[in-house]
Amino acid sequence: MKSQDLVVLLKLVSLEQGKNEGDAHPEEASHHDDPYSVRGLEAALGISKTEVNASINRSVSSGLAVKDRASGQARPNRRNLYNFLVHGLKFVFPAKPGAMTRGIPTAFAAAPLKNLLISGGEYIYVWPYAKGKDMGQAIDPLFKSVPQAIQKDDRLYEYLALIDGVRLGNQREAGLAAERLSERLLKK
Repeated sequence: MKSQDLVVLLKLVSLEQGKNEGDAHPEEASHHDDPYSVRGLEAALGISKTEVNASINRSVSSGLAVKDRASGQARPNRRNLYNFLVHGLKFVFPAKPGAMTRGIPTAFAAAPLKNLLISGGEYIYVWPYAKGKDMGQAIDPLFKSVPQAIQKDDRLYEYLALIDGVRLGNQREAGLAAERLSERLLKK
């Protein structure tokens, strides 16, 4: 399991939700490729086709994804993915706050969790990004291309910010992030 596997799986969840809600993703309009294809995922996430393919294979073999019998495409197993994100993520891919930097807000500073917790004046957490408008403590994203990938997909941004809430929070904060993640990830 590699950290980019989670980014790929969450992108697939985002695409699936967009399709179910009738949203058009910007990638679909700008690329002629199927957004679910390896090439479409490469363009959307900034992860090479080889790594996307290997990621999907790892996810299927670990049970975090299943192959659709009709189309042959990988689909995230949302229940298993949720359980891994809530119970295993912070141990497998721990987040350590770093130096102050400019970037994109994540965890409790991002939209899904912002204003839900009263902060004791701590600095916010950000993914380092030169074009970011906020200052905060640096948190390495699950994959280096995350700041660029979320510019194209608000749902993916929400998911990744929520799982950073799980990675960074103490019991109460991680519980709130897990609750919000459940509301988004487990709804059909």
